[in-house]
Amino acid sequence: MNAQQQLKEDIVRICGMLHRKNYLAATDGNVSVRLGDRVLITPSGVHKGYMAAYQVITVDLAGRVLNGEGSPTSEIRMHLLTYKLRPDVAAVVHAHLPYATACTLAGIDLLEPILPEVVITLGGIPTAPYATPGTEEVPEAIRDLIQEYDAILLSRHGAMTVGQDVMDAYNKMEKLEHTARVVLAARLQGPVPPLPAAEVEKLRRLGEKYKGGG
Repeated sequence: MNAQQQLKEDIVRICGMLHRKNYLAATDGNVSVRLGDRVLITPSGVHKGYMAAYQVITVDLAGRVLNGEGSPTSEIRMHLLTYKLRPDVAAVVHAHLPYATACTLAGIDLLEPILPEVVITLGGIPTAPYATPGTEEVPEAIRDLIQEYDAILLSRHGAMTVGQDVMDAYNKMEKLEHTARVVLAARLQGPVPPLPAAEVEKLRRLGEKYKGGG
């Protein structure tokens, strides 16, 4: 199996995992992987939980279809902008997480440092302003945030995560949804105090070491 075929299989596997975790429904969501000057990306209008590798579409970095039937996801511009701005990123996952989306509807901000694991691995989880799905508004809404963060809530539209590979991006998505569940449960009991500033600084230093492989 060549590298491109393996990455297509990886995308299908991750889509299945997202569907089983209820992170997307039916044709929602999209996943992509960068391979040199090409991007392998999920198609529009296909149920991601039952997708096959042959349905993954190959495009160039401008979004022109090089291989595959149908059209790439309508959110392709968000993926392409991410790869343009973040040369360290090799995969993008966008899912419609129930609890994370609920946070955006309730006006709950996940950027505050509450859980130590989130500070270490993600730094924080900001919320991008609302943008009409499938339009140029979406990449513009995340333009500034994606340059600093690996996980972003999309107002009323789920979340996106990025990673060194598609599994890394998926892991961040799982951590994001777990965080949303914890914060929502805690908020039912009252205000949730953030971690002290001194502890946040310690955790950020650990995060730098974590990302550096130390």
